[in-house]
Amino acid sequence: MLEKSENLNDYLDNHYIHRSNWLRAAVLGANDGILSTASIAIGVTAASGMREAIVLATLAGLVAGALSMAAGEYVSVSSQTDIEKADIERERQELSEMPEIELQRLAEIYEKRGLTKETALQVALEFTEHDALGAHVRDELGITEISQAKPMQAALASGAAFTIGGLLPFMVTLFLPLESMEYSLYGSALLFLAILGTLAARTGGSGIGKAVMRITFWGTVAMGLTALVGYLFHVNVN
Repeated sequence: MLEKSENLNDYLDNHYIHRSNWLRAAVLGANDGILSTASIAIGVTAASGMREAIVLATLAGLVAGALSMAAGEYVSVSSQTDIEKADIERERQELSEMPEIELQRLAEIYEKRGLTKETALQVALEFTEHDALGAHVRDELGITEISQAKPMQAALASGAAFTIGGLLPFMVTLFLPLESMEYSLYGSALLFLAILGTLAARTGGSGIGKAVMRITFWGTVAMGLTALVGYLFHVNVN
């Protein structure tokens, strides 16, 4: 019996859904880091031929973007957590005030999922006896341990990923020739985005080709529009 339980745990470990929270934040942060800093650098390069201005603008964008990304993730995910806590507290109150109605509601949920009316009621009764609040939180509200919001995890993953992603185009502005800077930034950013799409797809268990095409296409659009703005305003930064 113990061996079967261990085999079941190993089987569940092979699934990818438990990675969804931190993977979403990390991919968002890294993608934004690469795109934001590369786009800033391309835009400033198009408007100015001075390396110092390009490096300074890119560094400022990197620092501000990483802090903004981490803070934004924390605030937004915390708001989601507040909503979840409020719903859980409301469910706790409803269970206290009208347990019969809540039991019937739970049975109806199971019946809609394919159980007979009698079986659904029996399942609802057993779950209620074991952990009524947990059953309603999971099956009525749809909140599980995997999907539950984790503000600090999201903030750290997103901020760190943005920093790593942003450092890549920043290094390009430091060391590659100024004459071909725009092309170097564009090419390297597409390469970094393709690598990110591949890593994200492999980590999440999805198709690599589709992920790479999606991330590089929108990256091209973002950098192209930023370069266009730089050309249109073509201001020399002294």
